[in-house]
Amino acid sequence: MNLLRALATVSGLTVVSRILGYARDFVIARAFGAGFATDAFFVAFRIPNLLRRLFAEGAFSQAFVPVLAQAKNTRGEEEVRTLIDGAATLLFLALVVVAAIGMAAAPLVVYISAPGFASDPEKFELTATMLRITFPYIVFIALVAFSAGVLNTWNRFSVPAITPAFLNLSFIVGALAFGRYFERPVLVLAWAVFFGGALQLAFQVPFLAKLGLLPRWRLDWRHPGVRRILKLMAPAAFGVSISQVSLLINTIFASFLVSGSVSWLYYADRLMEFPAGVLGVALGTILLPSLSKYHADDNREEYSRLLDWGLRLTILLAVPSAAALAVLALPLVCALFNYGRFTEQDAWMVRDALVAYSVGLIGMILVKILAPGFYARQNIVTPVKIGISTLLLTQLMNLAFIFPLRHAGLALAIGLGACVNAALLFWFLRRDGVYLPQPGWLVFVLKVGASVGFMAIVLYSTMADAAWWLAASWKAKIPAVLGLVALGTLAYAGSLLAFGFRPRDFSRRGA
Repeated sequence: MNLLRALATVSGLTVVSRILGYARDFVIARAFGAGFATDAFFVAFRIPNLLRRLFAEGAFSQAFVPVLAQAKNTRGEEEVRTLIDGAATLLFLALVVVAAIGMAAAPLVVYISAPGFASDPEKFELTATMLRITFPYIVFIALVAFSAGVLNTWNRFSVPAITPAFLNLSFIVGALAFGRYFERPVLVLAWAVFFGGALQLAFQVPFLAKLGLLPRWRLDWRHPGVRRILKLMAPAAFGVSISQVSLLINTIFASFLVSGSVSWLYYADRLMEFPAGVLGVALGTILLPSLSKYHADDNREEYSRLLDWGLRLTILLAVPSAAALAVLALPLVCALFNYGRFTEQDAWMVRDALVAYSVGLIGMILVKILAPGFYARQNIVTPVKIGISTLLLTQLMNLAFIFPLRHAGLALAIGLGACVNAALLFWFLRRDGVYLPQPGWLVFVLKVGASVGFMAIVLYSTMADAAWWLAASWKAKIPAVLGLVALGTLAYAGSLLAFGFRPRDFSRRGA
């Protein structure tokens, strides 16, 4: 399997999903703006979404895929089926219980996650109502993550990569076609979450069935593979999903700031997640099965080389992404969101948060690459220690930054915390001899840095001033921002080619 081709496929499909995601945010911003109602929805959506990232895509996937890959490589087909059946059954039962508790305790959950809302009874009640609607999403999406883990282990990367598009389509159709039928139109967004989760699961089921791996009911607590997954899951939540815990705590802080702060952080986070998803999630997805296979074969040299390949691609792609986000922050925000009820002040506030996020984008993506270096070896303890330390440091930075920088300070703390997390993960991989850098890193970094600097100068000198971006129509802004993105890409790629980089230099075959 050609990993570069697999990365291109996964990233390309992720781009499609992310573009639909921006279309959904465009529709939401135009219809509901950034204020009372959207603050309530984003809190209600963030809680089940956080659980998804913590216990489904985060902890469960990182515990499940290495164990499944080991069984696939060393055990028979029936043993693999037994593992899949047992893990799916246990996961489903746990999810139903969590969803039921979350729906019943919705007011308490809102009070804990956004205590600032308690001073406004109407806002608090609206958030609790939407949380009851969105909480079952965790059942659907965790089963989607389970299915994706199986499909990725069998190198079927494209299906999980395009699956999130169905949630975005649910938002778009719901907001455009059904919002007017609700007494409180914003409730349509909560129902879009519910139906979007169901659509994603329904989409993946036929592909599992085609592989003959559709789970059957089998409640087996004693299965060694299932017990191993359970043992790895709880601490894995800290190791991989530390930034998500920080985002939840940021929501608590933001709930005490002026109305709109939660929404400003949400829109900035959505823009930041584009490169984080296209690069970090895609790379982590294709790396984990191959790393797990190399570990099962005790092939330490290829394990290290694969990590080196992933890190070089991250630097090659993440550094220019971070620079472009910082330079083009206002044009991106204006082109995507500055319409209807989304005001000029909203645009500036989201821009401030996005610039702050861009500082830590490289760290956020590196965590997605470095963490599989531990989880493929089923080493949970080290990332847990790093995660707890990073979480505490991030909260100290929140306290330090929130007063002078307000909501942007919360975004900056998240980014800097991710950089510390990545640096510690890297240091422990080097200390333990798991990762040995290949020759040529210094020259590589210098060439990438020079190319990024050239790209940033080109973008800054060609983009229009703030007044134009704030006043122009979408018919002018959308082509303009697309042109800037194309120009920046050409400038960066041209500089890399001049320095001697070629796509074939990054070709790599997986296990």
